[in-house]
Amino acid sequence: MSKVIQNLESAFEGLTDGMSILAGGFGLCGIPEHSIEAIRAKGTKGLTVVSNNCGVDDFGLGRLLENKQIDKMVSSYVGENKIFEQQLINGELDVELTPQGTLAEKLRAGGAGIPAFYTKTGVGTLVAEGKETRDFDGETFLMERAITGDYGIVKAKKADTFGNLVFEKTARNFNPLCAMAATTTVVEVEELVEIGEINPDEVHLSGVYVDYIYLGKHFEKRIEKRTVKEANHE
Repeated sequence: MSKVIQNLESAFEGLTDGMSILAGGFGLCGIPEHSIEAIRAKGTKGLTVVSNNCGVDDFGLGRLLENKQIDKMVSSYVGENKIFEQQLINGELDVELTPQGTLAEKLRAGGAGIPAFYTKTGVGTLVAEGKETRDFDGETFLMERAITGDYGIVKAKKADTFGNLVFEKTARNFNPLCAMAATTTVVEVEELVEIGEINPDEVHLSGVYVDYIYLGKHFEKRIEKRTVKEANHE
């Protein structure tokens, strides 16, 4: 059965206030920009969003912050967004900072059905407050709970109509993990092919994790910071 949809609005009909969203991407690399805009247009409020970061002021998840649709962010990095900073200072945004590797493993564990795991990261720091610790082989480890979510929003380079996905280089980042850990996964792609046209050895994520596929157009693919070497005219 084809999972292809013609508009993203239909994929988010079940998204209601207070739900959680797992958003793929790293900085502005590989972000599901069309899905973010569809959620902004829907106007759903009180969202908990799990993502490596929260975009920039006027692009990516920053668009949802600007519209005051996010109540809580679970992230590992938040340094590029002034709106984020101001809402945090004003008490309008709850923030749970999580070490990046721990965040990735929380999502991976959630997708694998593993409720919790132990890690050395964060032991003896503020990250460990209120969490269980346990000693293994003479070393202390911190127990972290897995993350799952109501919706996963994902960007891929290519998909077939079943939802088998291929990601483009570093745009792979958190996207597969968010797809695996979500109850409902919406993926936007640049290229759509029929089942059987992707070599099984090239599939990065199985279509069993995907519910909706949207063929996007006009991806902005913004760059956060561009460093250009000055020309040497000597």
